[in-house]
Amino acid sequence: VTLREVWRQGTEFLRRAGVKTPALDAEVLLRHLTGQSREEFYRDLPLPWLQDSDLRWREMLNRRASGTPVAYITGEKEFYGLTFQVTPAVLVPRPETEILVQRALELFQEKRLPPNAWVLDIGTGSGAIAVTLAVNLPKIQVTATDISVDALAVARANARRHQVQARLHFETGDLWPPEGSAPADGLKFNLVVSNPPYIEAEQIAQLSPEVRHEPTLALDGGPDGLSVYRRLISGLKKYMLPQGWVLLEVGADQADHVSELLAAAGFKVLPPVLDLAGYPRVVQAKEG
Repeated sequence: VTLREVWRQGTEFLRRAGVKTPALDAEVLLRHLTGQSREEFYRDLPLPWLQDSDLRWREMLNRRASGTPVAYITGEKEFYGLTFQVTPAVLVPRPETEILVQRALELFQEKRLPPNAWVLDIGTGSGAIAVTLAVNLPKIQVTATDISVDALAVARANARRHQVQARLHFETGDLWPPEGSAPADGLKFNLVVSNPPYIEAEQIAQLSPEVRHEPTLALDGGPDGLSVYRRLISGLKKYMLPQGWVLLEVGADQADHVSELLAAAGFKVLPPVLDLAGYPRVVQAKEG
């Protein structure tokens, strides 16, 4: 049996199970098993498949067919060109969130933020946002919070993996760092970023099987999906330095609501950043 035939069978198995991207998922799982790059994988398609991985391959396919996200099976996910460790304790990093990272980096390129800024990442999860910013901005200091100790363990591992642990400060807290935990300056920040839970509570049951495998805590935005934004925005002022910026990822139809909350809290709201489909995805606001 060739590698191509194994890939074809795996693709067919996942397609019958209703997986949306069966060929891609089968390829990623196979490459994880063989340790091959994409180039090596395509080069070796005509070669014989080594049967000794058969059992693990079938186990991976079964997990994927039952709705487990690919990233939880392989234990990693690519985000903004970096590879992140991922476990079921954290949300799988999404391409939409790269838009928030991109916008944050632009604020530094445009000199709207100082190169040695203090950044707060609220609800850091896998640490994807915090670590990516630290890797790309060599002088910033990042405080990253999460209510989940298990999530913070993953974020810490990712900071070490990308060698930015010296500039990342992880704090267990419900949105905010615990009092007295953190750096100088009375704990104020030039930039606050967050991808908070924003799905309406009753919609969680209707989500795809993949998403239902992810931590509910990271998804549940309360009855109208805005509960966490309300708490976050109402507490924001005391953590902001003058001229500081706020970037918040939002769900497809939430930009107006979140912008109103920020305006009501005394922030200067700018037009939201759109995603590739043209939906407002990141709400941005300025202090003062």
